[in-house]
Amino acid sequence: MHPSHKEHLGKLNRVSGQVEAVKRMIDEEKYCVDIMTQIRAARSALKAVELSVLETHMKSCLNKASRCDTSEQSDKIEEILTLLKKYE
Repeated sequence: MHPSHKEHLGKLNRVSGQVEAVKRMIDEEKYCVDIMTQIRAARSALKAVELSVLETHMKSCLNKASRCDTSEQSDKIEEILTLLKKYE
């Protein structure tokens, strides 16, 4: 059973709204700096959700694996490292 992340849906809805605002701003040819500011806000909010999901994963899934054999522990750690390296 995987942990629930439903508490993030509100934040993700806000991010979705921010992205829609960026699209409108581009369509309306708003000032570049204002567009970039809105993009940064959306990225920051999405990053906060990402870190929270990672924290939950480490506290639950990785913790559960630590009680299993060392192979599963290594697999979980490698899974996280691969994910982090992919998006550097």
